[in-house]
Amino acid sequence: MILRQTSLSGNIVQFCRFLRQKGFALSAEEEATALKSLSFIDYQSQPVFRLALKAVLCRSKNQVEEFDALFSEYWQEISQAVDAKIKSKAASGAKPGTNPPSFQALKSWLNGNNHQEIEQTAAYSIHQNLSCQDFSQIPADDVAEMMKIIKALSRRLAGQASRRYEKTTQIKQPDLRRTLRKNIRLGGELMDIAFRQPKRNRLKLVVLCDISKSMELYTAFLLQFIYSFGQVFRHLETFAFSTSLHSITSLLKHHDFAHALQALSAQNYGLQGGTKIGESLHTFITDYAARLLDKRTIVLILSDGWDTGDIQLLEQSMKILQQKAKKVIWLNPLAGYAGYRPEVAGMQTAIPYINVLAPVHNVDSLRKLAKWL
Repeated sequence: MILRQTSLSGNIVQFCRFLRQKGFALSAEEEATALKSLSFIDYQSQPVFRLALKAVLCRSKNQVEEFDALFSEYWQEISQAVDAKIKSKAASGAKPGTNPPSFQALKSWLNGNNHQEIEQTAAYSIHQNLSCQDFSQIPADDVAEMMKIIKALSRRLAGQASRRYEKTTQIKQPDLRRTLRKNIRLGGELMDIAFRQPKRNRLKLVVLCDISKSMELYTAFLLQFIYSFGQVFRHLETFAFSTSLHSITSLLKHHDFAHALQALSAQNYGLQGGTKIGESLHTFITDYAARLLDKRTIVLILSDGWDTGDIQLLEQSMKILQQKAKKVIWLNPLAGYAGYRPEVAGMQTAIPYINVLAPVHNVDSLRKLAKWL
């Protein structure tokens, strides 16, 4: 059921949610772009408005073909909902002209009234954007929507990590950027075409995810990110740890996410228990490092650094990880707080062996992960 919003910006956000339900992989970034595009177009013209959203929200030929019908379906229902609201107000004895300004703006736009009176326009507030909200503070009503946003973002980042190109002298795919650069001296005439070809992706990723009690407000969101990333990026190995470490790669590959999460809880892996990071990393070094670690491997640790185990074992394990892997990235949800200092013993011990320490407390912080992969 489509819920009616009384502002154009609210309906655009709701329309994006509607498209996600129809299979469109949209993140908060596309929502923001759609809202910002209103300042560059005549959004009171429905054909122009439809084409602008189509350009921003469609990412495949099938989506382009489906978009017009979905657009009409959504906005026709919204139009009927607004009419029903106005009629119900009239029946209840409300005085004419007492509708809120945002209501009048939406009704006017739906009816195609292109008068010059200044009405409420779409205002995009960063505080209303789920991508900036800490995972631990997401309201229950928004959890499903947040999961969809994380899924879309994760798949896009995985696609970027998988798609790399290199120069070639053979006639392959045109490289527009290099072509324009090479032909500047020719006055813009495209006389010399540069080509590129897919580069063999040798990057491997190992994820070690803390699922202990102190991480419980973040675990589900981070596992959703890992799960969706693994649907696109093939060279991914995933481990969960609390007091001990367990491989969950096959579990995430052979189940949908909801079933994978239930299976993880049923396996009694110490979900929401204590944390022994040193012992868990030592298990990884002993049982898996020889097979998984080399100079093409990035190790990604998702943890708040609270460790009740052997600190010396943690230091030894981190030192080996740094020596054997290409890069060690530690993502800490607590690092998203302005006054955060890595003062707990686990973080202080690990920091000398970390290449990147970054926050992982909201969608925006996940988006920044792309520059380190």
